[in-house]
Amino acid sequence: MSHHAPKSGYRQLVERLNKFPQGAPPSPLLFKILAILFSEKEAAFLSRLPVMPFTARRAAKALQMQEKDARAILDGLAARALLLDLEQNGRTIYLLPPPMAGFFEFSLMRVRTDIDQKALSELFYEYLNVEEDFIRNLFTVGETQLGRTFVCEPALSAENAVQVFAYERASEVLRTARHIGVGLCYCRHKMSHMGKACDAPQEICLSLNSAAEPLVRHGHARSIDAAEALDLLQEAHDRKLVQFGDNVREGVNFICNCCGCCCESMIAARRFAHLHPVHTTNFIPVLRDDRCNGCGRCVAACPVAVAELITANDPLNPARKKARIDRENCLGCGVCVRSCPVAAIRLESRPQRVITPVNSAHRVVLMAIERGRLQNLIFDNQALMSHRAMAAVLGVILRLPPVKQLMASSQMKSRYLERLLSGVDIFSVGR
Repeated sequence: MSHHAPKSGYRQLVERLNKFPQGAPPSPLLFKILAILFSEKEAAFLSRLPVMPFTARRAAKALQMQEKDARAILDGLAARALLLDLEQNGRTIYLLPPPMAGFFEFSLMRVRTDIDQKALSELFYEYLNVEEDFIRNLFTVGETQLGRTFVCEPALSAENAVQVFAYERASEVLRTARHIGVGLCYCRHKMSHMGKACDAPQEICLSLNSAAEPLVRHGHARSIDAAEALDLLQEAHDRKLVQFGDNVREGVNFICNCCGCCCESMIAARRFAHLHPVHTTNFIPVLRDDRCNGCGRCVAACPVAVAELITANDPLNPARKKARIDRENCLGCGVCVRSCPVAAIRLESRPQRVITPVNSAHRVVLMAIERGRLQNLIFDNQALMSHRAMAAVLGVILRLPPVKQLMASSQMKSRYLERLLSGVDIFSVGR
């Protein structure tokens, strides 16, 4: 079904946003959201910007204006967290983030008076929690998803602990982050305006590394050190919150501390469980029936409602209950392990390891391939893309498994790419 935007600038911006692998389905609600965040002139401006990161000079060329004028507009948008301005090798690189994880969240990461956050929250709730097309598109298309679950480290046994890689530990990600910022939890802040928020802490969601630096610089997040971040992580563990983060091994940009009632990722994991919208940990809980007393604490703690109480079939005590866990749809977070007062639940390794993309470029290319949008990354007409940028994208493609390479090649319909992929295949088998 097509929708007509009230103003052409917003329609153009929606078309631009749909060049991202995640996409943003057109909707009257989306146009209302964009109208709160952007003027029509700003929307039209942004719609002409490259998909890949760009400089002010490149934006000026695409927009046919003076570089100083383009830079002034870009800096103003970055100050409002509608763009990210990243410092790289002494120059500023700009990036239009996707709606999520991106400028939707940034708009509610702190209390602001320059926008109507209550009206925005109500629109977000309708667009994301009621209309559903955006969330379904974001979380359920393709095999590679935006986010992954971190295991609850206090739930790990000594045997489990030696099997966990550094990038699978939220604590290690925090210790090694170059920049750390803390802001309000977008999800609970949104729900507070709806009168639906739980009592979990709000200032507990973390921006890291490249994403954190500009958000802190412009006052959308508060700079903290690793020690304070680890304290917040401990508080999250104590409150039985789930760590949901960037689905990459290197350069993780966010770790959210999620509750099951407010947070979009956990709601999606429940709503679309059979489509596996969130990457799991490499662990799965195992229940010892002989120890379970049917107290139901694991059921109450599970953020995605895969634990339930069933009859224990005890002829001597017909009313006795025991827990059951739907392992097929379990995130493997381990929150249930810490909730059990009788140590009836333990974690064991999944039979097959979950594969995490190396970095953001790897994940974005995988998502683009699976969603049929790879051409937007490579042949972005507004980007005036340099050979180095193209080489970076192709470099990721050339390291993909053959099946993914074939998907990329069929999307691109490029003889050049086919020859590159063919050449790599030849060299990979030693011919």
